[in-house]
Amino acid sequence: MQESLESWIGRTQEIHDRTATGPLERLAALLDHETPPWPSGVVPPLGHWLYFLPHDRQSELGADGHARRGGFLPPVALPRRMWAGSRVTFHAPLPLETDVMRRSTIENVEEKTGRSGRLVFVTVRHEIFASGEPVLTDCHDLVFREAPGKEPAAPPRGEPAPAAGISMSRTVTPDPVMLFRYSALTFNGHRIHYDHDYARNVEGYPGLVVHGPLTATLLLDLYSRHRPDAVVSAFEFRGVSPLFDTGSFKLLGIENEDGADLYAVDGAGYVAMKARLTAR
Repeated sequence: MQESLESWIGRTQEIHDRTATGPLERLAALLDHETPPWPSGVVPPLGHWLYFLPHDRQSELGADGHARRGGFLPPVALPRRMWAGSRVTFHAPLPLETDVMRRSTIENVEEKTGRSGRLVFVTVRHEIFASGEPVLTDCHDLVFREAPGKEPAAPPRGEPAPAAGISMSRTVTPDPVMLFRYSALTFNGHRIHYDHDYARNVEGYPGLVVHGPLTATLLLDLYSRHRPDAVVSAFEFRGVSPLFDTGSFKLLGIENEDGADLYAVDGAGYVAMKARLTAR
C-alpha cells in the first residue's frame, strides 16, 4: 500500500447540521409508511444517514458522481466504490429539530486482494453529538475496487438464506424510481444507482445497484414494523454481494433474546446482506 494512503489515517473532519423533520417525512414515504413505526420527536435508528450530507461543488465531482478523493478520504486510485458495512451503537436518543455535530476520523486504510483483484478498505469512525453529548457512533467501512475486465466477474455469492426460525419477512421490488428517490434523499451522486448506461458499461453491473444503506434501512424497518416499541441499542451490517433493480429480493428476520438477525436475500435465494440488531 502506498505510504500516501497510510498518511490519511487519523485525519478528522467536523460537520454541523440540524435534525430537521422534512427528511424523515420523505424517508417514511420512501418506505411506504402512512404512519411510520418510530417514536415522534426523535430521529429513528439509521435516520442519521439523512443528515451531514455532502455539498461538494459540481466541478469537484469525479466521473462516478462522488467527490474526487484526496480531500477527507484518501486518494485511492481504484475506481469502483461501495459501502461495505457499518457498526452503529446508539448511546442516547437523537432529538429532532436540534443542532448536531458529526466528528469523522479515518481509522484505518488497508489493501487486500480478492476475487476481483486489488481492494482497498477504508474505515471511518463517525461520532454524532447533540448538545455536546455523544448520541451515536457509526464505524463505516468503504471498499474500493479495480475496474471490471472485458468479462466482468460474477458478483460473489453468499450463503443460502436461512430456512428455519423466520419470524418476519417482506418482499421488496426495487426500481429506478425508488433508487433515484433514495439518492435524492441522501444527496448521493453515485451514478451506479440511477444511470443504467454507466452502471452496465463502465462498472460492469447487470443493472442499477441498490444502495447498501438503503438495504440496511429496509432491514431495520422490517424489525420496526414487527416490534415498533423496541428500543434499538446497536445495529451492524455487512454487504456480501450487490442487489440490483433486475428483480425482487426478500427481507428476512429471526428474533433472538437480544434482538434479531436480519438478512437481505437475492432472487436466487442467497444472502446479499447480513445484519444483527440489538434491542431492549
